[in-house]
Amino acid sequence: MNTILLQSSTGNGPSQLLFFGLIFVVMYFFMIRPQIKKQKKERQFREELKKGDKIVTVGGIHGKIIELTDNTVTVDCNGTKLKVEKSAISTYVDSQIES
Repeated sequence: MNTILLQSSTGNGPSQLLFFGLIFVVMYFFMIRPQIKKQKKERQFREELKKGDKIVTVGGIHGKIIELTDNTVTVDCNGTKLKVEKSAISTYVDSQIES
């Protein structure tokens, strides 16, 4: 009886390893890879910011960039100057909608 149990448990090793490898590959393509692409796109967006761009912050503040530094951006909001982190900038304002 014990030999039967030992034989059946030793045959599952390679198939279990294959199963866990398959789970990792699926997780990589459906979870990790899209997140890396999203981070790369956000980094590129923040590097392309320039003076005069109309932006929206994560907090919903609309304004125009008047000064850029390495980590911060000074935004003009109807005469009020706000200094925010670059990471707090969410999107560009579509100039066609604003006009």
